[in-house]
Amino acid sequence: MTHRRSWTISAGMALALLASPLVAQRGPGPLTPDQLDKLVPKHPGYLGALAPENLRKKRPAPGFDLTGTWFVDLSEGFNKFMFGPPYPDFLPDAAKALAEGQAAAKAGRTYRDAIGQCYPPGMPMIMTRVWPIAMIQLPTVIYMVAGFENSFRAIYLDGRAFSDPDTVVHSYNGESIGHWEGKTLVVETRYIEPDNHYIDSGIPVSDDFAMTERMTMLDGGRTLQIEYIMTDPQNWKGEWRNTKRWTRQDHTDIGEVECILANNAHLPGTDLGNSKVGDAGDTEPRP
Repeated sequence: MTHRRSWTISAGMALALLASPLVAQRGPGPLTPDQLDKLVPKHPGYLGALAPENLRKKRPAPGFDLTGTWFVDLSEGFNKFMFGPPYPDFLPDAAKALAEGQAAAKAGRTYRDAIGQCYPPGMPMIMTRVWPIAMIQLPTVIYMVAGFENSFRAIYLDGRAFSDPDTVVHSYNGESIGHWEGKTLVVETRYIEPDNHYIDSGIPVSDDFAMTERMTMLDGGRTLQIEYIMTDPQNWKGEWRNTKRWTRQDHTDIGEVECILANNAHLPGTDLGNSKVGDAGDTEPRP
């Protein structure tokens, strides 16, 4: 099972359920407890993050509490939402993408505008969209919901291992597991979907993309700082590092958001909104 089948897998599972003997043979009648139990996907051998038993387990006190609404710090300029420059030593395909993206920006054109076509920004770009992010910290997990596309992310803190790479379904925000090192939360993220997933101006990520975040709290809990350490041996050499900050925002909330292609054509910078993504290198709309 590969990450590129993630969307197909989800659709296939739904179709399989509709076509299963469970549904086809029983029709609208009641289901037995065993049949109902089989409808719920379960973790093999460990509790869910919201299971009361898991939440009640004794754990060391966390280094800080992320609960709140946060906004990326753009006080040094709007371009701080980007993760470079400085950039790592890119391999040829990524170096070509960087040059093409910069040339398109100078010409006032979009480049690899997958986000404008409702593809998720994914990690790490979802963290620096110009929208607040709500974070809810529990003893077992941190949930994040972005104001941009209502993108959802979970960082598990309950000691679980990463999913089996042979069966996991890749996603744009990946699977994140965190642990505390004193007052620093260290988060490892794997299994990120690379299809139409870019950093900054069209820099691609591959199957091998992985990320470590080192989160610390500053200014008495008013400022969140995250150091990003990203690796992708298919696209750059060594580590790509960048540090960003977010400020706590106490007078805003996250509302419901949908990305609808038909509504995107008029938005600045999304002139590919009504076109198919097509080949990754395309810079012009496709019919």
